[in-house]
Amino acid sequence: MATRSAQADVDIAARLFHGLSDRTRLSILRALLEGERPVREIVDVVGSSQSNVSNHLACLRECGLVVDRPGERRQVFYAIAHPAVVDLLRASERLLADSGHKVELCENPMMGGA
Repeated sequence: MATRSAQADVDIAARLFHGLSDRTRLSILRALLEGERPVREIVDVVGSSQSNVSNHLACLRECGLVVDRPGERRQVFYAIAHPAVVDLLRASERLLADSGHKVELCENPMMGGA
């Protein structure tokens, strides 16, 4: 069995965090913290167009972060795929509570600051 290198693991983790850095995808995941939701509810919570939300949901599904299931009348319901995703989002909330002010004021261009 082949093992990945430590660098490959870091590269994959960087892609994961890059994907989570998108506001719409992060908003979708936060909306799903409350449990399974149909697409129309996610659209309302996120405040974006249905096509935009659907594209981001497809990305999250392909990456294995959310799962979907068909509902009645062509509705599709989405939920967080793994408890680890919930743990990650909750940990980020705690980290922001501890250091969010510093992140907000960070002017380093590498962090998306001014």
